[in-house]
Amino acid sequence: MPYFVVVRERSSGWDWSLPMRQQSQWEAHAAFMDAATEEGFIVAGGPLGDENHAKRVLHVVRALDTGAIEMRLAQDPWTHMRLLKTISVEPWTVLLGSLG
Repeated sequence: MPYFVVVRERSSGWDWSLPMRQQSQWEAHAAFMDAATEEGFIVAGGPLGDENHAKRVLHVVRALDTGAIEMRLAQDPWTHMRLLKTISVEPWTVLLGSLG
């Protein structure tokens, strides 16, 4: 299954006065992300920079196509709440290292 790099950005619903883990519906978002990782959809991911101040988040995902990625991320509670929005989805070819 192909790899993709997904960049998501903190959006209009983000409360910049609160740390990431204190944002609204953190537990639901974390459960969604944990399940996506356990199922092999998300291979790696996290904020680009400091956890609490980074504007963007990067994920390496495995999916059939961009449509499958968009459908899956639409189920994230933080997508509905406008805490995160997808900025880009790019196919990725692994040339160095391995992702198991």
